[in-house]
Amino acid sequence: MPGDWNGAGGHCNFSTSRMKAENGMKVMEEAIQRLEKRHKEHIILYDPSGGVDNSRRLTGLHETAHIDQFFWGVAHRGASIRIPRGVAQAGRGYLEDRRPSSNGDPYLVCEALVRTAVLDDWTDFDWTNMPSKP
Repeated sequence: MPGDWNGAGGHCNFSTSRMKAENGMKVMEEAIQRLEKRHKEHIILYDPSGGVDNSRRLTGLHETAHIDQFFWGVAHRGASIRIPRGVAQAGRGYLEDRRPSSNGDPYLVCEALVRTAVLDDWTDFDWTNMPSKP
C-alpha cells in the first residue's frame, strides 16, 4: 500500500552453530562483512521484483536502512543487519537481516544467507530466472 510508512518486511533471524558458540560475536561480525560485500545480490533476491518492491520500503526512514546502503548495529532497528542487545551482551547468538520483503521467497532468502555468510561462494548460482542480475 503506497504511503509514508514503514511497509511490511520479512525479516530473517539467522544463526549457525558457530555463531551460538563461545566467541560467536566474532563469527557474526565476519559474516556481516561478507553480507555487506554481497548487498546487491541480496537486495535482488529479497523480493520477487528484483528490488523494486523493496525500494518502496527501504527508504532509510521508518526503521529501515536505505536500499542502497548497508550497515549494521546492536539493537539498531534501522540497520540492514541488527544484532539484538542480549546477543551482543552474551557475545553469541543470532543476527537479524532486516532487508527481506514480506513477499520475498524464503528459500531464496535462506540460500542467499547461506551462500554469503556460511559458504562465501556464489560461483554456481543460476541467475537465469531472476528479475535482474547484480
